[in-house]
Formats: sequence, structure tokens, C-alpha cells
Amino acid sequence: MSNMIVELSKYVMIVLLAFYTLHCFIVFRYANEEERRGFYIGQNIFMFLIHFLGYLVLCFQTGDTSLILFFAVQQIMLFSVIMLYRILYPDSNRLIINNMCMLLCVSFIILTRLSYSRSVKQFKIVLASLILSLVIPYFISHLKFIKKFTWICGGIGIFSLASVMILGNVTYGSKISYQLFGFTFQPSEFVKIIFVFFLAGMLAESADLFQVVAVTLMAGAHVIILVLSKDLGSALIFFVVYVVMLYVGTKKLIYLIAGLASGCIASVIGYRLFPHVRTRVTAWRDPFSVIEGQGYQITQSLFSIGTGGWFGMGLYEGSPEKIPVVEADFIFSAVSEEMGCLFGLCLILICISNFLMFMNIAMKFRDLYYRLIAAGLASIYGFQMFLTIGGVTKFIPLTGVTLPLVSYGGTSVLVTLIMFSIIQGIYLMRSKGVKIREEK
Repeated sequence: MSNMIVELSKYVMIVLLAFYTLHCFIVFRYANEEERRGFYIGQNIFMFLIHFLGYLVLCFQTGDTSLILFFAVQQIMLFSVIMLYRILYPDSNRLIINNMCMLLCVSFIILTRLSYSRSVKQFKIVLASLILSLVIPYFISHLKFIKKFTWICGGIGIFSLASVMILGNVTYGSKISYQLFGFTFQPSEFVKIIFVFFLAGMLAESADLFQVVAVTLMAGAHVIILVLSKDLGSALIFFVVYVVMLYVGTKKLIYLIAGLASGCIASVIGYRLFPHVRTRVTAWRDPFSVIEGQGYQITQSLFSIGTGGWFGMGLYEGSPEKIPVVEADFIFSAVSEEMGCLFGLCLILICISNFLMFMNIAMKFRDLYYRLIAAGLASIYGFQMFLTIGGVTKFIPLTGVTLPLVSYGGTSVLVTLIMFSIIQGIYLMRSKGVKIREEK
């Protein structure tokens, strides 16, 4: 009976997620939230059914009845978030809310399968983060004086990164975090948001050569500190965000080309300077030749994805725990092995729909400051997703970046939820027709 439920459930969950994903893109055909309402309700139904089936299988496979209570608490939390957004922010973008909850559902299912204790810890952080994030759209849509603190944002960012470089703990050769009350605190995650506000304030004020040079020097300071801390994944994200926002703010193709060329040169220099970069490149080029050493993680990831096939092995039927740090950097491999590559592809498409909605909000906003913020946050989200999935599938070398809202990691999930809430605040400003400064 248990085997039948496991086997049947994986097909049903794939079909449900496929319909959910289809709705993610159908909503773009309609101009306003009222016309999309029926599709959003459908997404909610599919999401709760997937969540229910996932925990039903987990209960059957483990025989642990305490999972029922854990599942019920999650359901209450997710339902409350959806309803509170509808009550507090009736004009909010529900695709962003639904996708946020859907990704959290998948995260809880796969983390509970991998490590119940870590799933519980993640749930506590998510709960606290969601409570905090509920008030952020209000402040973003009402406090328009934030742009006056542009230089303060830049200073805070550099100070925070420098303090980690000097005092932070070394993790896998990089200084990226502190230990605080038993939780790992990674300041660079928060600085990403501060960095976006700094760039937006500078570029919205002026796009002349002097301002561009000032922005470049400050952005370069952020990136250099991260490089010296050997946090090259974060350094790459900061650099890409800078290039994208500079192009959006100035609309000059030459800056985009120069940025891409500089990135290529920096990659070559990084390869020659840092041994762990050369190690990752070696593992990427031919992981099977170094399978006992540098290539172990990526080969196990590829085995895991290949073993799962299109439809997956079923929860608890695979061996994702063979991949080191699977719950963080390689969570996508675990999802693909046990829930199927089709499920994984749908997950990617949901993330892409988030990115497209973020950029849609950014490009339709008339005020350059808020357009830049939305574009910057969209770039962080989209590029981080690319780095994570590209790394575990051997499309690009590994960078040690987590998959937003799915991977285990308290700081990462908190910052991602804050980013989603900031986007909601900007969307509320546009949807309400708030009179703000026009683009020059």
C-alpha cells in the first residue's frame, strides 16, 4: 500500500505542478489582477494539494505521526500569508505571493525528507521572516525619503563586508559569515539589498560621466572586499547587478559591453590567483577524472539527477544524502532525483516567472529610482537562480550559491522574502497610481 501511494503520488504531484506552472505564464496575458483572479485560485488549490501529497508520502515512508502536526502548522502559515496579503494589500501582485508560497512548500517537503531537524529550524526562520516581510510593502510604498540615504547605504555596505573579511568565520576557504545565537549570519546577503538601493539612488540622481565613475568606484570597492574574502560567488552577483543597473540607468550599450568584457578579464585573473577557483574549474571540465576528490560533489549531483529520470524515484526512494551539503547548494539535485526532472523543470519555470514579473514591474514603472530597485532585485534573484542550477547540472562551475526559498539557509531565505516584499511595495505604488517623480 505504501509503495503504491509513493509511486502514484509522484506522478500526481508532477501533473499538479505542471498545471500550476502553466498558470504562472497564462496570467501575463491579462492586464490586471482582477482578470487573473481565477488562475490564482487554481494555483492555490494545486499548491496545497502538492503540499498535502508530499507530507502524506513522508508520513507513510517514516511512520512518524509528528509530521502531521508539522504539516498542519505549515498549512496554517501559508494560508495565513495568502489571506493577510489579500486583506492588508488587496492590490498586491498575487503571482509573486503564490510563487513564494509554492517554493516554500517544495522546500519544506524536500528538507523534511533530508533532515527533519533542519526543516523545523528553517520553518521557524521562515515564520519570523514572513511576519517581518508583511510590513515591508507598507513602508516601501509610503516612505519615499529612502533615496536621501544613498551614500549611507554605500557606507554601510562596505563596512559590513569589511567587518566580515576581518572578523568572520572561515567556511570552505571563504570568510562569509558570523555565528550568532546558534544561527549562521551572512551579512553579504543583506548587503545585496543595500547595494541595490545605493546604486538606484546614485543613478537616478544623475547619469553623467562623473556619477558613473563614482558608482563604479563604490561598486568596485564592494566587489574587491568580497574577492579578498574569497566569497567569489557573491562578488560575481554584485558585479552582475552593477552592470545591469548601470545599463538600465544610463541606457548606454557601451557600459554593458564594457562590463561584460571586464567580467571576462576578472574571471581569468581570478582563475590564476585563487587555487579553489582552479579546483572548481577542473571539477567542472572533467569531474569524472577527479571523482575521488574535487569532482565528487558534482559527479554525485549528476548521478542523482540522472538516477531520478523524468519522473523521479519517489520520496525516500533515492540517495540524495550522498551529495555533500545537499540541503543547501545541491537542493535542486535532491528534488530532481526523488521528485523527477519534470518536477525540477517546472520549478525552474516558476523561478523564471518570478524573474519575468519582477522585470515587468520594473520596466512599467515611470520613476527611475524605483525602476532601478526592481530591476536590481530581479537581477539578484535571476542570476542567483542561474548560478545554483547551472552549477549543479555542470552547465557552469560551482559557485556555492543557494537556490532562493528552496535551499536550507536562514539568512538566504530571510533576505529573499525581504526582496519579494520590496517588489510588492513597488508594485503597490504603481498599481495605486501614486504620484512620484517622473524619470528625467
